[in-house]
Amino acid sequence: MKKKVSSRAKKTGNKTLQAESRTALRVSKDEYYLGIAREVSRRSTCFRRSIGAIIVRDDQIISTGYVGAPRKTKDSLEHGFCLRDRLNIPHGQRYELCRSVHAEQNAIINAARAGVSLLGGDMFIYGRDPRTDREIDAFPCFICKKMIINSGLNRVVCSTSDGGLRVFSVEDWIRDWQETDILDDTHQYGRPFENENQDKKK
Repeated sequence: MKKKVSSRAKKTGNKTLQAESRTALRVSKDEYYLGIAREVSRRSTCFRRSIGAIIVRDDQIISTGYVGAPRKTKDSLEHGFCLRDRLNIPHGQRYELCRSVHAEQNAIINAARAGVSLLGGDMFIYGRDPRTDREIDAFPCFICKKMIINSGLNRVVCSTSDGGLRVFSVEDWIRDWQETDILDDTHQYGRPFENENQDKKK
């Protein structure tokens, strides 16, 4: 015999299902902050990459940054071309020949301008290729990596080319560089540079 379910039980069951549904749709904190970094990236002024970075400490956003020219100077969009493209410089190399300051660097600099400590915070980096509108592995370059280490951040959460995210521990970076060297780094930004180094190891 089928058991009769009271209207009150039905309502309670529906509430439980609704709560479970909302929980399933609710993004994680890492996804939430990475989504904000994505919005920040929309301010980028680079032809090659749209990158946004935010720094979070004690569950509060304390700084943001996007890739763009130094304040009060002309950016690549205003010039109408990418200097590195014109010079045929591959991704991941010769950053001194670039008009832009990286998003990670700007987030750190903006925190300094506001007099805010980064110690113990996390950085979230979102990146895409504006030419294809595809997400990229938004791993920091060596210069940014060194700045992140010295700024005292704990974790770096990066968007990946498959639409996911990758979490790095800054302590792991330090340990890796203590045991090997910077050029042996596993997650190097810019494929041509990464492949070149791997060829040298063979």
